[in-house]
Amino acid sequence: MFMKYEGILKKFKKYIRYGCIAAVTGIAVLFGTDRYVRMTADDAILLEDELIQTDTKPDTILVLGAQVKPDGQPSLMLKERLDTGIRLYKEGVSDRIIMSGDHGSEDYDEVNVMKSYAIRQGVPSECIFMDHAGFSTYDSMYRAKEIFQAEKLVVVTQQYHLYRAVYDAMAFDIDVQGVACDTAVYKGDLYRKSREVLARCKDVGYTLVKPKPAYLGETISLSGSGDVTNDKDLS
Repeated sequence: MFMKYEGILKKFKKYIRYGCIAAVTGIAVLFGTDRYVRMTADDAILLEDELIQTDTKPDTILVLGAQVKPDGQPSLMLKERLDTGIRLYKEGVSDRIIMSGDHGSEDYDEVNVMKSYAIRQGVPSECIFMDHAGFSTYDSMYRAKEIFQAEKLVVVTQQYHLYRAVYDAMAFDIDVQGVACDTAVYKGDLYRKSREVLARCKDVGYTLVKPKPAYLGETISLSGSGDVTNDKDLS
């Protein structure tokens, strides 16, 4: 009987050892990949004033979507992104803006809120394009390249998110520069940053395989009017 339990104990110890090795390996891969994404994107991330002073002439400024309040107003996080993108437009960085976000249903619409906000801040409607199917950072970059034919862009989002956005754009051979828009610490900040480590690893896998996003469609020329992307009256 003792020999039987001794054999079981040895097997249990072996499984524990293998489990620990697998866990350590997984953690090393996770944080190694996270560091790789941040290091790859780091040199392309500039301060707002630095970007304005450069001679860069991107095809467009890409503002990534975020939560919209139930009353149809942008959340603080989204408002920061919009305000930064609008300032860059008014400083002449580019005369085109793409608002890329989630418009997966009639009940939830980030992009029309984003465009309407920019129009109220004095940006002409025809200069603002809406990407209604920017359901993820990866989708936004894929569609920026394939639908809007962007070769060179400036992407605007919060710092923690910017590394992945820039990395994804680079994976599609887009000449990209990123501008962070952080002026506040948001509720759930630690959770978002922890989740972002996993998201960076996910997007490394995505950019290696390059699956098509949920929706593509016909190409849209940034040299034309952004009103071709309108799906409702924004006047």
